[in-house]
Amino acid sequence: MALKKKLPKLDSINRSLAKKGFSLFVRVVDKYAPDRLLLFALNFLDKHVPNRLISFAIKVVKKLAPRRLRSTAIAAADEYVPDEVANSRKICTVLAAVGKYIPDEIIPPESTGRWENLRTKFHIPKLVSSRQK
Repeated sequence: MALKKKLPKLDSINRSLAKKGFSLFVRVVDKYAPDRLLLFALNFLDKHVPNRLISFAIKVVKKLAPRRLRSTAIAAADEYVPDEVANSRKICTVLAAVGKYIPDEIIPPESTGRWENLRTKFHIPKLVSSRQK
């Protein structure tokens, strides 16, 4: 009985810390990260990182990160990331640019709904099929 009372308090503390941390991160990026630097980084990822390296990274994540860990990470991102993050143009651009390389096959089946929520929230496009090879 005492454990159940502590869990909601722990959950509210986690939510509060995540909201403050993400909000601070968004304010710092929005204020100090120049658009040209973000554009350079995203173009570098798209044009200069080889397909083999992206495929290798996906295979490593699939092999080393257990399904439960991936599912927990997706659930935490869906629950704890505040709306201020989704309203930041720069943050959404970076998340969409990186998120488009995450194939549906590494998303655990129990997390597909939450992954779709994240895709909608951060405007993450589907994986480009030519990158998956």
